[in-house]
Amino acid sequence: MFTEQQKQDLEALINCIIPADDYPNGWDAGVGEYLFRQFEGDLQDKIADYQAGLSSLYKEAQANYEQAFSSLAEDQQTALLTSIEKGQVKADWTVDPAAFFAMAVVHCTEGYYSNPENGGNQDYVARG
Repeated sequence: MFTEQQKQDLEALINCIIPADDYPNGWDAGVGEYLFRQFEGDLQDKIADYQAGLSSLYKEAQANYEQAFSSLAEDQQTALLTSIEKGQVKADWTVDPAAFFAMAVVHCTEGYYSNPENGGNQDYVARG
């Protein structure tokens, strides 16, 4: 479904959207597991959008820093996502960059606060 690079960039994206503080980052809280479960169900129609968005995110990181998104420092990831959120991109995106980012934020939030039976919010970490 996703290339290894797309999986690495998805993990970095999730952790940039939900960074660790007093609680675990999004990936450690189960957002990745939640998304992959949802890609087999309710989000099946979004797989192509995620594939295209993650490939474009990789190209955007390359255009700006000559590295994969997952290889960037946190401040570089944040700066890049801020530009993407505003639609200010250098690479040729195959999906709307701002819409892709907004979709990812919504799905990450759903995963972080979901019922742990859905894969996210492991050990009810988000109840705090």
